[in-house]
Amino acid sequence: MKLLGICGSPRKGNTEWMLTKLLESAHEAGAETELILLRQKDIKLCRGCLTCEVGRDRKPGVCVIKDDMAPLLPKMLAADGIVFGTPVYFYLLSALLKNFMDRTVPIWPLLKGKAAAGVAVAEDGIGQAITNLRTYTDLCQMPWVGEVTALAKGPNDVASNDTATAALVALGRRLAEPSARS
Repeated sequence: MKLLGICGSPRKGNTEWMLTKLLESAHEAGAETELILLRQKDIKLCRGCLTCEVGRDRKPGVCVIKDDMAPLLPKMLAADGIVFGTPVYFYLLSALLKNFMDRTVPIWPLLKGKAAAGVAVAEDGIGQAITNLRTYTDLCQMPWVGEVTALAKGPNDVASNDTATAALVALGRRLAEPSARS
């Protein structure tokens, strides 16, 4: 089982910690894992030109924008499961993660059947962030395995939340199981 974590936080903090904890648990359960930090990538905005759409041959499209997105698409295709992580802004997912999702136009129909999960952290309420993630994964026909949410005021607060930690470990183990894709 190959599991990819996508961190949509612009800083090192709770979202990255949550994804790291989940991926560590999945790795201990036998999964091959990788964490992608979008803040370290130069991913430009989608132009909406649709020249990259997947053709009738079901081969991945190619984006005309030359940036750090190009090597991430094959990683998504090679993964058996993808975990999306976001801090919550105005009760929605982060702009970094939304932009990343927009740029998956060249492959989104090919994500069908890959396990999906999400983590979200907010100061006072998760709002629609998990719903945003579920909308994307539903559109891609990725079976939703679960989510973990947490409230935090400081950059390292979730690390001391035993309930969230236990939920992250359990979700990581569940994602490492081959049955997570069904």
